[in-house]
Amino acid sequence: MSQLILLNKPYGVICQFSEHPKHPTLKSCIDLPGVYPAGRLDTDSEGLLLLTDDGALQHRIADPRWKLPKTYWVQVEGEPSDAQLAALEAGVDLGDFVTKPATVRRLNPPSLWPRNPPVRFRKSVPDNWLEIVISEGKNRQVRRMTAKVGLPTLRLVRVAIGPWRLEDLPPGEHRVLAVDLADLPGGRQAMTRAKVGRTPPRSSGHRQTMSSPTSRRRKP
Repeated sequence: MSQLILLNKPYGVICQFSEHPKHPTLKSCIDLPGVYPAGRLDTDSEGLLLLTDDGALQHRIADPRWKLPKTYWVQVEGEPSDAQLAALEAGVDLGDFVTKPATVRRLNPPSLWPRNPPVRFRKSVPDNWLEIVISEGKNRQVRRMTAKVGLPTLRLVRVAIGPWRLEDLPPGEHRVLAVDLADLPGGRQAMTRAKVGRTPPRSSGHRQTMSSPTSRRRKP
């Protein structure tokens, strides 16, 4: 069994263990030896980040061929129209690539911890929440998607990666699970590759239940 760590990464924390001149690092949240991030989360985004001490499991989670769906709760500026939601679902041309189809729905404002610093609102413009599920994870993808359709992101919280959910984990806290790589789709192939040539997890410079809100479904 491999060790999988679920961390609720706070806003402003950069996804690395090595010191950074401007931002606190993962070391401020977790101090377990030999663990490394399996994927990334932008510094100005919050929520679920996976870490592990197993290189094969890290590869399985991050491998594009077995990309796990990622679920985000996104606070956007503006009132989303059906056309804007349909555009997000169909795929958005971001210039350097076109996003794959996504699952999008409206949400009632979820019960979340206060963000520090608070989100800056414009009193003259309404804000709304969306749930967006994507199967890829390009740099700042969700923010770029919502901006492209005219709904700038104000706050972005990742609440799930594949079968793992943030639930009621407080910001800066973590939960440790025992995971069998063979139980995951593609896990046995990952184990075979690991046996052929074992490589350590990619280092980032360190050696070492939140309830779902009621949704407002899009009108047909």
